[in-house]
Amino acid sequence: MARLAFNKSALHQQDAVLKTYQRFLPPLDMKRRQLMAEKNQAAHRLAHVEAELEKLLANVGPRLPMLADESMDLKDLVTIAHLEVGTENLLATPLPVLRRLEVQRRQYSFLAKPHWVDQVAAELEQAVKLSVERQLAQSRLTQLEQAVRKITQRVNLFEKVLIPRTEENIRRIQIYLADAERAAVVRAKLAKERAVQRESL
Repeated sequence: MARLAFNKSALHQQDAVLKTYQRFLPPLDMKRRQLMAEKNQAAHRLAHVEAELEKLLANVGPRLPMLADESMDLKDLVTIAHLEVGTENLLATPLPVLRRLEVQRRQYSFLAKPHWVDQVAAELEQAVKLSVERQLAQSRLTQLEQAVRKITQRVNLFEKVLIPRTEENIRRIQIYLADAERAAVVRAKLAKERAVQRESL
């Protein structure tokens, strides 16, 4: 860090730096608040999707006790046929967004499988969709948490370090200049008194 000069030029420079910092801080703080609001929405969305998934899984057992029959081959009954995840740019933060999700049911003979397999396939389809949504919601929340952490560090840097340090520099320069001015006035008075004394001799 450069040594602080105690002169009027340095005072003007520090004044300009302080004004710049004070101009940058409000937009940064606004961005931080917006990102925090988005983060809270993402957390609510994730909690909602997780609750839906838990509810679905908790209800499957009582509604479809036939699933306990291990002889029934239900492997790959439902698969993801197409998944397209895009990116949404929110306040310079790239966030994942679901563009398209297609779930495919494996073909099976209605005569070879019991009637309840249709219900299982529908439940699995819903569970797969909710699982994908949960992953995206979790990823979105993680990205927003990182963005909030980064912008909070910047806001704190301005609020707690740069602005107070610059204000302290201005205060020190002003004190130094005021002291120098007083000393100059005292010297001028002393010089005048000496001049008067010499004249009177």
